[in-house]
Amino acid sequence: MAPSISISILIVALWVLYILMRSTTMVIAAGSVAASNSSALELEAKALLESGWWADYSNDTSLNHCKLNGIICNAGGSVIQIDRGRYYQGDEISNLNISSFPNLVRLDLSRNWLTGSISVEIGTLSKLTYLDLSFNNLTGRLPPSFGNLTRLVKFDISSNFIVGLIPKELGNLTNLTYFSVHDNQLIGELPLSLANLARLQVFDISYNLVSGSIPNGLGNLKNLIELRLSHNKFTGAIPSALGLLTNLSILDLSFNKINGSVVPEIGLLKNLLQLDLQKNNLTGPIPLSIGHLTNLDSLSLSMNQINGHIPLEIGNMKNLSYLNINNNKLIGPLPSSLGHLTNLISLFLDSNQVNGSIPPEIGNMTNLEDLHINNNNIVGPIPLTMGHLISLQTLSLSGNQISGSIPVHIFNCSLLDYIVFSHNYLTGSIPFMNSSLFPLRWIDLSYNSISGGEIPLSGIDFLDVSYNNFNGSFPNLIGDMALLYYFNLSNNKIVGQVPSIIGQLTGLHTLSLSWNQISGSIPKEIAHCKGLSELVLSHNYLTGSIPSQISDLPFLNAMDLSYNTISGQIPFKLGDSQPLELLDLSCNNLTGNIPDLSASIKEVNFSHNSFHGRIPVGYFNYAPSAFIGNKDLCGDVKGFPPCPSNNRSIVHQIKFFVPLIAFPIFLLLGYFFRSQCRVRKMSSELRESKNGDLFSIWNYDGKIAYEDIIEATEDFDIRYCIGTGGYGSVYKA
Repeated sequence: MAPSISISILIVALWVLYILMRSTTMVIAAGSVAASNSSALELEAKALLESGWWADYSNDTSLNHCKLNGIICNAGGSVIQIDRGRYYQGDEISNLNISSFPNLVRLDLSRNWLTGSISVEIGTLSKLTYLDLSFNNLTGRLPPSFGNLTRLVKFDISSNFIVGLIPKELGNLTNLTYFSVHDNQLIGELPLSLANLARLQVFDISYNLVSGSIPNGLGNLKNLIELRLSHNKFTGAIPSALGLLTNLSILDLSFNKINGSVVPEIGLLKNLLQLDLQKNNLTGPIPLSIGHLTNLDSLSLSMNQINGHIPLEIGNMKNLSYLNINNNKLIGPLPSSLGHLTNLISLFLDSNQVNGSIPPEIGNMTNLEDLHINNNNIVGPIPLTMGHLISLQTLSLSGNQISGSIPVHIFNCSLLDYIVFSHNYLTGSIPFMNSSLFPLRWIDLSYNSISGGEIPLSGIDFLDVSYNNFNGSFPNLIGDMALLYYFNLSNNKIVGQVPSIIGQLTGLHTLSLSWNQISGSIPKEIAHCKGLSELVLSHNYLTGSIPSQISDLPFLNAMDLSYNTISGQIPFKLGDSQPLELLDLSCNNLTGNIPDLSASIKEVNFSHNSFHGRIPVGYFNYAPSAFIGNKDLCGDVKGFPPCPSNNRSIVHQIKFFVPLIAFPIFLLLGYFFRSQCRVRKMSSELRESKNGDLFSIWNYDGKIAYEDIIEATEDFDIRYCIGTGGYGSVYKA
């Protein structure tokens, strides 16, 4: 029994020793963990303060880093959230040592103007579920280490300057529900591995340089609500697999180079609210299945090459508020089923080949605010039911073959402020402009055959009634005209003078009255239009001179007064202060010198006037046609005589003054020679009376004797020669 007791005691002793040893180990381990945790927390605090993003606390060593703005810690004091969105710091992202936060769950540094590239160490944040670095100035590439963030739910690096390929490692982020890299400079094709992101709800890579075809694998992302691939370089056809994305509410493939037709599988997307396929190379007809998208709010197929008719089924999309199918090759008439779209706010059918008349059912769209059917082959009159569109603000029917008169019923559209009926065959008068209550701001009726009615100006910003048959005197300028900045009355049959009240159009930028029968002078009050930049009065019967006050217009950029009978000189200051680029004064009766406006001028025409003098040096590069028809001009322009140089002027002065100086000199010389002749005659007579005969003279002075011989023989004339000997001729005197 004793041995058995001893064994028991030994076992107990060994057990106690084991317990003591284990306890010691646990205490040591706990101490080690505590020391390790303390060191990790110190590293986190140091990383936060050394970033400089919390500069107000950088000198406070006793501060608990978990109390810093935007920092949230767990129970152990370790940072789990850094939320510094919208602080606009403008620092390097590398200022924050991201690897110092192993427990980080949420990182939001959006809208901070951060610079630099994303560190590969971000891949060490294995617990990260939320990453937002959007709206910064980050550069460089996406590090493949992002693929380690397998718990990530939101990934947003949009609106930066990230370049390079989308890493295939992102396909490992199978917990992602939100993926946005829009507005960067990413290139290459979409990696097929992205088809693994089955939980994805938002996929946005718009505004990049991604190319290649849209992968069929995107059809696996059946939880997708938003698919945005716009503004890239995608090619190929729309994959029919997109029809599997039945939860999709937004599909945006716009501004790519996608070809082929709009696949009928689009009609399977019953939850679709927005479909945007504009600005691609799509062909073929609009599929009839598009009528199944009864929840659709916005449809844009514009700027493609879609052909065929507008399907009647389009009228089934009764929730549609925005429909844009302009700039295609659609043909046939407008379907009457458009009248079913009673919720439609904007309708754009411009630049197609639609024909027929405007269906009267269009008057059912009482919520319509914008109606654009420009540049088609629409014929017939404007339907009277157009007056039912009580919400209409913009009505644009230009570039068609619409005939008849403007219906008075359009006056019922009491919110209408923008009308464009240009380039049609409209006749009659303007029926609705007499009411001062009408809110119209923009009117373009140009290129029609409208001939009557009061031309409106009150409250108008833009008025173009050019190329019509308006006649009579200049329209009355009454009411509030301060807003009018564009006024084009050209190519009509307006007579009479431009009234001085034109100066009340103080907001005017463009005034065009050309090709009328306007007479009288240009009113000086036009200088009150201080904002005027374009003045076109050509092809009229204007007389008088150019008002010098025009030189006070500080913004005058173009002036055309050609084909009138304006006289006088060009105002000397014209062009001194204005940014004048175009000046056409041709075919008038202007006189004087051409002023040098070459400092700003780019195009001039002074032809067919009565200018004289030198063509300024600044115009030597212009064509001679700009100066022809002025016979008294000179200069170094082809076809014109050179002007007298300074040397020629001196010669001219010499020719003028030399005769004046030479005449008295010749008088003096004549008097001098005559006096000499008198002295010589008197000397001869004196010799004869004094000396008596020749021999006494000879003996007295041989010089005088020789002179007498010359005189006696008349300079050895042949009549006095009596013979010739060996020593010469012998004369008798």
